[in-house]
Amino acid sequence: MKIGIPVEENELNAPVCQSFGRTPLFLVFDTETNDFIMLDNSAAASQGGAGIQAAQMLSDNGVEVLITFRCGENAVEVLDAAGIKIFKAQNGTVQENLESYTN
Repeated sequence: MKIGIPVEENELNAPVCQSFGRTPLFLVFDTETNDFIMLDNSAAASQGGAGIQAAQMLSDNGVEVLITFRCGENAVEVLDAAGIKIFKAQNGTVQENLESYTN
């Protein structure tokens, strides 16, 4: 399973980014291989529709679960249509949120 998390830094010990559509990066963690990749969020610089574009990018990259603090209604519609489950992030690092989700 692939889990997407908005981040500002390229590491597992980074905090989860407070923004979804305007986050600079998405960490995509693969639970089968325990590897992760970073996706540049080109939507962050968009004048509008950043959340929709970010949601579509996650869908295009096979993300099945999103851990985030919040995202807009339009992004939620795209995520729902793609079958991506949304979970509320907790204060802490990406690693801590992944551990919390998998437990």
